[in-house]
Parts: sequence; C-alpha cells; structure tokens
Amino acid sequence: MSRRRFRKALASAALAACALAVLAPGGASGRTVAHTAPSVPLGGVNILGLTYGVRPAEADQAIALARQLHARVVRTELSWSVLEPLAPNVVDPQALAFTDRLVADAAAAGITVIATIRSSPCWASSAPAALMSNCSPRRLTAANAWPPTDPAEYGRFTAYIARRYGTRLAAIEIWNEPDQSNELYFAGPNKPTRYAAVVRAAYPAIKQANAGVPVLAGSLVGSNGTFLRALYAAGIKGYYDGLAVHFYNLTLGALRSIRQVQLANGDAKPLWLDEFGWSNCWPRERVQQEQACVTSRLQATDMTDIFRSLAHTRYVAAEVPFELNDYDHENFGVVTRSGARKPLFTALAGVLSSPFGRVTPVTLRLRRRGGHVLASGSGPVGDFMGLEALKGGRLRYRALFTLDRFNRYSIKLPSALGTRGLVVRVFQYWKGSGAAARKQI
Repeated sequence: MSRRRFRKALASAALAACALAVLAPGGASGRTVAHTAPSVPLGGVNILGLTYGVRPAEADQAIALARQLHARVVRTELSWSVLEPLAPNVVDPQALAFTDRLVADAAAAGITVIATIRSSPCWASSAPAALMSNCSPRRLTAANAWPPTDPAEYGRFTAYIARRYGTRLAAIEIWNEPDQSNELYFAGPNKPTRYAAVVRAAYPAIKQANAGVPVLAGSLVGSNGTFLRALYAAGIKGYYDGLAVHFYNLTLGALRSIRQVQLANGDAKPLWLDEFGWSNCWPRERVQQEQACVTSRLQATDMTDIFRSLAHTRYVAAEVPFELNDYDHENFGVVTRSGARKPLFTALAGVLSSPFGRVTPVTLRLRRRGGHVLASGSGPVGDFMGLEALKGGRLRYRALFTLDRFNRYSIKLPSALGTRGLVVRVFQYWKGSGAAARKQI
C-alpha cells in the first residue's frame, strides 16, 4: 500500500466479536498448530515511495528513522511511470537521484531495500483509450494502474533496477496487490493471467541482470487462495523466490490459510509479510481506510504480539509493517505527521531488536446471567479464537469467534448447557488449545 490510498479488508468479521457455534455431544479439544524455526524473519518497516516531487532529503530522514528502529529492511514503492515517464530507457534524472540516495542511505545503515515496482508509464500502459486520453507523464492517473501492453518492457525495466542496485536490494516485488478489488494498483480484465505474464517476463530478466536479487510475486491481499490458485493455473510457479502478502485483519490466520493453499499446490516458497498494521485513529474515527481504528497503546501491543507470534515461524521470511509516517487519513505510522514518536515506535524498535518474548495471554471470566453463562475476556491479536465448554468431562459446545477491535470478546453460552458444572476453555488458534485460558463454574 502507499499513502493516501484505500485499505483492504481480509475479513469484515474481525471488526466485531462474533461466534459460530454448535452443540457438541463430545470430542477432542481444538487442534494445536505447531511452529518451529531456527531463524527469525527479516524485520523492518515500509517507508515513503517514489512519487512526483519527492526530495532526496526525505530519503535521508526515512532511513535515519528506520535505523533508529533497528530495521534490517525497508520496503518502498518505485513507480515505473515516474522513473521512465517519456520513453523506454529514458530515465528521469530527479527520480533516479532520489532512488539512488535512498538505496545508498540504506546500505550505509546496514539496511536492504524491498523495491516494489508498479505503475505503467503512459507509453507502456494497456489502459483503454478513454483513460489514456488523461494519462500524463507528470502525475499518476488511472491509466498507470493498467499493466503494460508488452510485459517484456516491465521485465527490461526491473532488470535495470536489479543491475543498478544489485544485492543492496532485499528483493524486487513484482507490482502491488493485483487482486485488490478497488483496482488502484492493477486494473483491467483477466488479472491472474495478465499478472502472471508480468511475473514470467520479469523473473528471468532480473535473474539475468543479477542472480542474487530475490524476486517476490503475489503482493496478495486475499487469503482464501482463489487468486493464488488462478495464478498457479496461469503458470506462475517457478518464477519467484517468495510470495509477498499484505494481511491487515486476522494476520496470523491469513498466513496460515494462504500457506495451506501453497502447500496444496506444491509450493513451498516462503511468505514475505511486507504490509500489515493498525491505525491509532480511535476515538476520532471508527474506521480508517477500511480498517477498525484502535488506540495508540493497543497499536503498540498488537505489533509486539504479531512479531513475537511469528518469531519461530519457518515459512515467514520477512515482517515489514505499514508504515513509518502518518499521512492524511492514515494513522498507521510509528511517528505522527509532525514527527512525534508514538508508543508504536518504542514497541517496533523493541521487537525489531529482539522479537522473542511473551505474547499477550488469553483471559477468561465466567458469570451467570439469567439462565445462561456469559464467557468474556481478551486475547492476542491476529487469529480466530476457539471456545470449548465441557460438562461431566465431555465436550458439549464449541464456538469459533473473532475478537473486537480492542481484542475483547463476550459470548453467551446456550441455556441448554445449564449454569453449573461447566468447564470452559478459550484459546487462540495460532497458539493452540495448549495455551488456553480455563475456568470452572
């Protein structure tokens, strides 16, 4: 994602606590998900991208802050339409100066760069004539979101970036969010086929230019696997070193879901979680860029919990939250528009330095209310929750639910269970039932 843009929603159910439940005659407890890994994902932060009018000094400021956060990687968007606005192989000197400065600053700070390359120049865009009539080499327009008529031109340009910056790049990410329904980034029909064509053109070109530069495909916002399966059908496998994903709601559950789709299709490439985060727009706003607003304190807690939850996850290669700075109607940053540091700054610096530690535990309280038992409490962000009620040692009820924006829940158990002799346990699916909170009433 980039500044001043619509946000995506993975699951609208995550905005409020809800429960899907059945009365169960008995059975085993919820499954435990195992996560083992000797290495820690590459950690960093999204920073400003290359846009019209951006100044090299802004690159200095962004990298200085990233270094103070202990970032090992930054992700930035490089607009092809800004770097080559007029013709193939004619690079705008001011845009190139900014990009050179950013990569050089990062390298000096021991930071590598994920370069997300998107936005077709007017001369390359496949947009229809109605949009092309408004296309301009001096500003972004709707026509720039359309992929190139000739994917080989995109391959040529990404190869140029790979040659120029080499292994100072952590990766080149092929476009941004081709499955995003708002079409702000990848527009037009037959998206899986056309996106796969772009990836298939870029991968060999990049590898020929510099075999040491990893290539990321995907940049997916959807975790149900529909778009990814279509990409497999279009022949994308073998043309990337990792799959980028942008999961804001139910981040952990989304990672697990898309990994299952990968493995079912014989794909074991690592996931790069290079966009996720929360906006501390509460209580001024309720929803911002399609995401539920939270408090500054909770923004910091949520970030800490995600990093700690993923610290031992072998198939996640990178965690790069969105984003460094706040902008108009986007409060996802670690610093405000005026440059003041939020609690998130301290939290992110801590987990980028060392992601290991205790995740916020699940809590549970049971109360009798009328003819029901009310189960309430809180838990860590990022995944579905499970509730199980036992009576006489037998499982009688099971619920699947999500936490509200404040990571709280309240569930009224069926009156058929009675109000006495119940044992209730609640757990996050990522941690498994072994980490459940347990109460008796």
